[in-house]
Amino acid sequence: MSKLHVAVLMGGWSAEREVSLTSGAGISDALESLGHRVTRIDMGRDVAAKLAEAAPDVVFNALHGTPGEDGTVQGMLDLMGLKYTHSGLVTSVIAIDKVLTKQALVPHGIPMPGGRIVKSASLYEGDPLARPYVLKPVNEGSSVGVAIVTDSGNYGNPIAPGVAGPWQEFEELLAEPFVRGRELTTAVLGGEALGVTELKPKSGFYDYDSKYTEGLTEHIYPADIPDEITEACKAIALESHRLLGCKGVSRADFRWDDERGVDGLFLLEVNTQPGMTPLSLVPEQARHIGMSYAELVQRIVDDALVEGDV
Repeated sequence: MSKLHVAVLMGGWSAEREVSLTSGAGISDALESLGHRVTRIDMGRDVAAKLAEAAPDVVFNALHGTPGEDGTVQGMLDLMGLKYTHSGLVTSVIAIDKVLTKQALVPHGIPMPGGRIVKSASLYEGDPLARPYVLKPVNEGSSVGVAIVTDSGNYGNPIAPGVAGPWQEFEELLAEPFVRGRELTTAVLGGEALGVTELKPKSGFYDYDSKYTEGLTEHIYPADIPDEITEACKAIALESHRLLGCKGVSRADFRWDDERGVDGLFLLEVNTQPGMTPLSLVPEQARHIGMSYAELVQRIVDDALVEGDV
């Protein structure tokens, strides 16, 4: 294995900054343990100058959310002629936008919940869908800004400007029917679906805090689900990865209504920059198939170099 100079991009200014810093620290430590030279870059507005000065062999993109996951950083790296991990510009633009993702995948038979974009101010006049329904930002990850609005009105009945919720932060939101049932996720690495994990939050739903606070969510791997659901998750995750043009690693998140069999399985989103923290799901699934964290990091770097212009 040749030794490389790897610049690890982390931090930034998205709502997921702290998660990115944790991912970036773990990735950097792993690369150094393998003998690589690492330049750690907490991304600011001067990121291009820092990258030009560092002149790395490859950039490990450990950013989450905008602008590291939405094509902005990918476009900059393309212009600079730098190789980088994870998906490229076009895929990143589509996958972070939940509406564009539906438009790209549903016509090819990928099951996703219906829904429509609503102006946040319109929520004060009435519900856009029958309750229960889900409200989420169009282009945020890690369940940032997600609200489940139930018949009992847990977010205000009716929703009002003075009631805390994503309508206070975002001008527009995606409204989707709520899919009852279980939370499942499948990682794809280098064209292989690794497995299926079920996520059982101790309370509420699998929100930002549940994802990144130790002890708040139980991870069950392999998920205790019928074989046909396991195979369907893996097939949908792999096909979505391919249709979107993902590179390296991605993670597909599902809701499964276990009263409806395979017809109750719905893809919610595809993450092109999955977390790499100690609680993150991709490292966990990799570990279950015998791949250490450092080996996973090396594999992602190798994929970036093999792909060339990602």
